[in-house]
Amino acid sequence: MRVIRNIEGDLRRFRSRMVVITAAILVAFLVLVLRLFYLQVIRYDDLNEQAENNRTAIVPIVPNRGVIMDRNGVVLATNYSAYTLEITPSKLVAPLEEVIDQLASVVEIQSRDKRRFKKQLDESKSFESVPIRNRLSDEEVARFAAQRYRFAGVEIKARLFRNYPYNELASHVIGYIGRINQAEKAKIEESEDSGNYRGTDYIGKLGVEQSYEAQLHGTTGVQQMETSAGGRAVRRLNSSQAVPGNSVVLSIDIKLQKLVEDLYGKRRGALVALDPKTGEILAFVSKPTFDPNLFVDGIDFENWQALNESPDKPLLNRALRGTYPPGSTYKPFMALAALQTGKRSEKTLIPDPGYFMFGNHRFRDDKEGGHGMVDMYKSIVESCDTYYYTLARDMGVDLMYEQMKPLGFGQLTGIDILGESRGVLPSTEWKRNTYKKPEQQRWYSGETISLGIGQGYNSFTMLQIAHATGTLANNGLKMAPHLVREVVDVETKVASLVAKEPIGQLPLSPENLEVIKRGMVGVNIEGTSASSFVGAQYVSAGKTGTAQVYTIKQNEKYNASSVDERMRDHALFIAYAPADDPKVALAMVVENAGFGAQNAAPIARRVFDFVIMGQYPAVEDIEAVQKGQATRPIGKPRAVASVTWPPKAADVPEVTPDKLTVDPKPKAGVPAL
Repeated sequence: MRVIRNIEGDLRRFRSRMVVITAAILVAFLVLVLRLFYLQVIRYDDLNEQAENNRTAIVPIVPNRGVIMDRNGVVLATNYSAYTLEITPSKLVAPLEEVIDQLASVVEIQSRDKRRFKKQLDESKSFESVPIRNRLSDEEVARFAAQRYRFAGVEIKARLFRNYPYNELASHVIGYIGRINQAEKAKIEESEDSGNYRGTDYIGKLGVEQSYEAQLHGTTGVQQMETSAGGRAVRRLNSSQAVPGNSVVLSIDIKLQKLVEDLYGKRRGALVALDPKTGEILAFVSKPTFDPNLFVDGIDFENWQALNESPDKPLLNRALRGTYPPGSTYKPFMALAALQTGKRSEKTLIPDPGYFMFGNHRFRDDKEGGHGMVDMYKSIVESCDTYYYTLARDMGVDLMYEQMKPLGFGQLTGIDILGESRGVLPSTEWKRNTYKKPEQQRWYSGETISLGIGQGYNSFTMLQIAHATGTLANNGLKMAPHLVREVVDVETKVASLVAKEPIGQLPLSPENLEVIKRGMVGVNIEGTSASSFVGAQYVSAGKTGTAQVYTIKQNEKYNASSVDERMRDHALFIAYAPADDPKVALAMVVENAGFGAQNAAPIARRVFDFVIMGQYPAVEDIEAVQKGQATRPIGKPRAVASVTWPPKAADVPEVTPDKLTVDPKPKAGVPAL
């Protein structure tokens, strides 16, 4: 009986255990089914995408950068294709230095290549490829291809390189591109256009290249590739082609630009010539210049040191950022302000004994013994300093500020490239805000006097002065100066004209404008710059200027030969022509060259002959102007159309962007050729 009970108890326990086990199995299967349902139904799309990504790779196709042309279609910035030898640090199996040494036995690697590589390596991530050599020859490519098995993490890539065919010509206008640094990369990643820069290594750094980056860059394409387990591309699944950047057409005439740069020769300075009716800039010169091709691959230390430490400051865009006292070129604007405010009339006579006394200080006139009795016309034509000393005293600094500010002095013009300097148009408020010590913040009456002749605190860019001159020539209608004339869509070929609306009309009396214009015409006919315009077949208006670099003591007399060359006076000139229907207005400075009539006005004459008469000066004339030894043109001028282009000195490589045979296996960052 006891045995039967034990058997029945064992059976009950067994059945209970079976139920538990069966329930556990059912629960496990239920969990498995639910998991399968979750993975295969609910997360199907997500997991399918991940699976696709594991077998596919998205490779960006970097677009061809748009070209930059002058107003006549001359290409100033373009692209060409070449091979580069690149190292990806994360893929190396040997020490980096050892790999570079071994590579040097296959292809030539110079010290500057290593320095540039190290600099770029510091700015890159370990999984990014960095060029150790650019522009490999076909022979070097073949030698490396034969030894490629030895160099894991090293490969040949086909890339497009930016080229500036005329080297230093118009370099401050065009600018250059360079490798994206970490700060720029972070800024791009935060922008809405970050996706469009996948695979892009270079962007515009200066000039039009920088300011019109969005138009020049183009639209990045995409290749979707099927890859093997090892990551090797097997076949192309899908692709969208890159769209090249648009063409940017400048308003400058590159022949005129070259002429002006040649006329400056080895002298330093700046010139801005523009169409006063449209604001289009015809020439934008800063001397000396630099070769933008040096920056495309990353400039080497020697070249950077030479450019950066040169006392001539070739990297400084003098037309945009250089600020200078305007000297006597300021006088027509001062005379206009006098008429507008009623401080002078056209016929008011001012005696000039050759100096002006203010307190115990003697302000000297430019002419020993003075100009006698001077009215407004004579003050402009003969450039009488005393007339403007007295005018500055009568107007005061703040009234001068109110009159000069609307003309654009000391104000940003809004030109379409970055980096413009504001300069200084002084006022009592400006001085209070500029200096910290109370005694420095006070405006002294004696400081006002020299402002009348464009000295003292006055400091403006040639762009500002040219803009003001154009506004005067255009009867007070202000036009925004700009360097880009139109942007041509690469696909539709439709050109969008960059037509700037007038900034505004200044309330200048036509009668007052006529007085000033008559005086400026007199300057080029019978005044300080008359010798440069002898024989001109048009009537022009101008004003010479000579600006001091340092202050001369009362008991001293300026002698250029006794001072250091860089401390000598600047030569300036403003002008427009034809006087009755202006087509070009300009402002220019030749640094430390002395009198504007001798060293600046002759250059302006050649600019006017080019624009108005279609004449290009003779070779001997250009050489004489470079030395400051010619005023009126000498020799027989040539027709602009007959001057061959490109210049003989230019090294213009043949652009053949599709001459390379490219490895069909796409690589990240390699543009489609």
